[in-house]
Amino acid sequence: MAVGVASLPYSSRVLGSACIGLYGLGFGIAVPAANLLVAEVHQFHRSAALNLLNFSWSVGAVACPFLVAAAVRAHHVPLLLAAFAGFLLIVTLGIAAMPSRIVEPRAGRGNDVQSVPSADLSKSWGSKFWRSSSVVLLASLFFLYVGVENSFGGWIASYAKSLGTLSLELALMSSSFFYSALMVGRWLASLVLRRVEEVTLARAGLLTACAGMMCLLLSHASLGVLAGASVTGLGLAAVYPITISLLSREFGDTASQMGSIMFTMANLGGAFLPWLVGYFSSRFSSVRAGMVVPLIAAGAMCGLYLMNWRVKGEQVKS
Repeated sequence: MAVGVASLPYSSRVLGSACIGLYGLGFGIAVPAANLLVAEVHQFHRSAALNLLNFSWSVGAVACPFLVAAAVRAHHVPLLLAAFAGFLLIVTLGIAAMPSRIVEPRAGRGNDVQSVPSADLSKSWGSKFWRSSSVVLLASLFFLYVGVENSFGGWIASYAKSLGTLSLELALMSSSFFYSALMVGRWLASLVLRRVEEVTLARAGLLTACAGMMCLLLSHASLGVLAGASVTGLGLAAVYPITISLLSREFGDTASQMGSIMFTMANLGGAFLPWLVGYFSSRFSSVRAGMVVPLIAAGAMCGLYLMNWRVKGEQVKS
């Protein structure tokens, strides 16, 4: 990631694309590993810890557009990218310099899989059957969630602008409201999850997100659009960290291997659903028609989370 970011300002168009691909490759390796490691370390408060981790990323996602805008005005974009690369390099060196006593929990346990509750579940044929069926369930959730977040967050400004009742500034602010609410919601979820079951919170969050999208689609005024964007962000905030927590809980020591499938599905959803919004927007000459796509996908996620998770494994608690 550091090499890709640092080289980008000094590359040609073709090499620049390669730099972006290199950054994406590093991102694709680091993000799943960080999520799975945090889930493994915090076995009793997985979802709360994962919400804090994703909250920190959300802070960067909200802050960086302002930093980039300031760098563009000052004509210092290469300097900003160099600073980003420097921070990435510092993180890399910090990981490499960690003392040898700091190891991943799985490495510390060795082959003692008995210490992992999920490993015990895999010993029965019934549990194996459920674990195999949960692959499809969790893969669907990963695909749908990232697709919903990317499509809603990526198209909401275009939708707000298409209404014709909002100024350009307010239309562009709608995406900031969404991502800011997503950030705040993840911080709040880390507190709420100490008292509320994770699946219960995910269900409530998805119902809230669907309500926010409905508010957005039925509104023509700036207040309704911004309120819908904010409510949707709050509703979606805890869903992705909770889904990662369920992956770690249900697959135990094999979560790293299963994670490659799940995060690949997430990336596919993040690429496909925004395209689908664009397709339907063009097909019906209305961005409103395209924005129905994330609403349907969020409803599908809600249906998956409303399934009886309790009978399929250990009781779900944060």
